[in-house]
Formats: sequence, structure tokens, C-alpha cells
Amino acid sequence: MKIALFGPPGAGKGTQSKLMTEKYDIVQISMGDLLRNEVREGTSLGKMASEYMDKGQLVPDEVVISMLKERLDEPGLKKGFILDGFPRSLSQAEELDRIVDLDMVINMRVDDQFLVTRITGRRMCPCGAAYHIVFNPPMKEGFCDECNQRLYQRDDDTEETVKRRLDVYHKETEPVLDFYRKKGILKEVNGNKSIAEIRHDMVELLDPLEEG
Repeated sequence: MKIALFGPPGAGKGTQSKLMTEKYDIVQISMGDLLRNEVREGTSLGKMASEYMDKGQLVPDEVVISMLKERLDEPGLKKGFILDGFPRSLSQAEELDRIVDLDMVINMRVDDQFLVTRITGRRMCPCGAAYHIVFNPPMKEGFCDECNQRLYQRDDDTEETVKRRLDVYHKETEPVLDFYRKKGILKEVNGNKSIAEIRHDMVELLDPLEEG
């Protein structure tokens, strides 16, 4: 089972990826985590990536794809994997297509305004607890239920930043989705639903793959 999961920032890709790995015993591959691990471990590819990251530049596609290729060659992927938020551009999709044949690409469609409300309402605690002013408010406004520390909003959770990230996502991702649509492997789920409902819809798509 070789899957790629798409969705805008805040859509819940990480949550659904984790649920799918638990159900199907496949491996979640987050390119962000993979990149950070390579840099932290000081691998040759990690050092190459650091040179660009230290200058505030994007890591070239060939470096990212090489990292992914090495990861896909590692043991433990016998039952498959789910790519979390990758590829991010048409060029990455074309490069990925040369090293692996994906079985399915799932796009989580979520309304922009719903995402703005979801992301800008997030509140974090230094202890690691997370809240939402609408969907999961703390018992005492502005303070953590666990440790009573004052909650804060992440710098990248402001409305201006969220809208900018969504604009970039739409601009870069539409060509990627069209690429997979033409290949006939693109499926979509309604990401405006609850976590449980989205999981149900994804399982309906993936069960036939597992059985096949």
C-alpha cells in the first residue's frame, strides 16, 4: 500500500496519517521529520540540506528526493507507507514518479475559512497541552487545565500568516493534484468533517487496496 496524503495547512493530515498507520500497519513518512532527522544525525544529505537551510533557502528537490529514496529502501516498509504532505510541487511529483508507483493519492478538501478559524483559534501551553478557543476551550479562559500556565498563540497561527500559507499551498499544489488526476489515482475526502468521519471515509477508500 503506497499512499500520498494531501491537504492544506491545518487540515489534519498528521492525525489521519497516524490513524491509517495504526489500522493498516504501514509507515508514516513525513518529509519535514525526515529532513530534520537527516540534519540532526549529520548524514551527507543532511549536511547538504543544512547548507541551504542555514541561508534561508529551499532544499533542492534532488536532495529531498534522495532522502526519500533512501528511506523507501530501508527495511520495515513491507506493508507499505503513507506520505504525509509530499510531493509539494509538480517537479517533486515527477521525480517521485520515477522512483515509486503510488497506488493512491488522497486529497483532504477543506474550506479556507474553516481552516482560518481552526488554526487561529489554537492555543498552546508551555507544558505541551493544546486547546482551541472554539472547539476545545480550557476551563479557565487563557490558562492551561493541566498546569495553570498562561496559554499562548504560535507566531504562525495568525490570520495573516495562515492566509499567506494557504495562498502558497493552492498555487503550488493544484498542478500536483492535476498530475495525479490525469494518472487516475487521485481520490478526495471532505476534510470539513470530524476526525472520526474523515477516518471512516479514508478507510472506505483504502480497504479495497489492502484487500487487493
